[in-house]
Amino acid sequence: MSYTPVAADVAKLRNQTGAGMMDCKKALVEAEGDFEKAVDILRKKGQKVAANRADRETTEGVVIARVNEDNTLGVVISLNCETDFVAKNEAFIELAYELAEIAITAATKEELLATDFHGITVAEKLVEQTGVIGEKIEIGAFERLDGPFLGAYIHAGNKIASITALSANVEGAAEAAKSVSMQVAAMNPIALDETMVSQEIINKELEIERELLTKEGKPENIIENILKGKMQRFYKDNTLVHQSFIKDGSMSVADYVKSVNGDLKVTGFVRVSL
Repeated sequence: MSYTPVAADVAKLRNQTGAGMMDCKKALVEAEGDFEKAVDILRKKGQKVAANRADRETTEGVVIARVNEDNTLGVVISLNCETDFVAKNEAFIELAYELAEIAITAATKEELLATDFHGITVAEKLVEQTGVIGEKIEIGAFERLDGPFLGAYIHAGNKIASITALSANVEGAAEAAKSVSMQVAAMNPIALDETMVSQEIINKELEIERELLTKEGKPENIIENILKGKMQRFYKDNTLVHQSFIKDGSMSVADYVKSVNGDLKVTGFVRVSL
């Protein structure tokens, strides 16, 4: 006589694995009521689906930023999937938030994937969810930041997130860190200041501007002086502390932070977008 699973067991399996009701029922029937064996059956299904979709691109998903309780350590991760339909699913977003909380304790993406997640590793959970959802799911970006005081911002829609580090935990630091993180999300600076811009980017910008000035017929002896001004403008537009503050264009980001506290500075940032 074939085994017929009871509703309570089906519900329990569904709550533990996130698999569909019918998949849970089939797994319990195949396992003849053995709960742990049913869990293994669902995980093997996930492995099979993951193998079949290994070459798929995961260009959709959500980006989540998380900071620890004392605001000294934070991470931004992306949980990637194949379609926007899955990315908007509440259970998928909830999983991303839970993974971000766990990610605070990990130093690298590899360490995160090996971290325990309710009895299995994060990597195994992603495979399991691939089987449940039917799409390839993976951790895309993993950015970590520490500092005296951090603040995070997640843009509406969970497609961009950022964290900013300030030099001290002073009155007004929480609002300042969040505001600067909004700046980072909106304006996508390439570096903190001019000293942090890579020489490769500087050389490329100089090459482009020099070529344009030469085509315009500018004399060689004044091109170098013009280039200095061009680069100053480049740094103002593209480095965080020199950018115009999005909430008040009359001041730079550095000036805004100083207005909160005269000794306060931005010491770092991370940004992830899909």
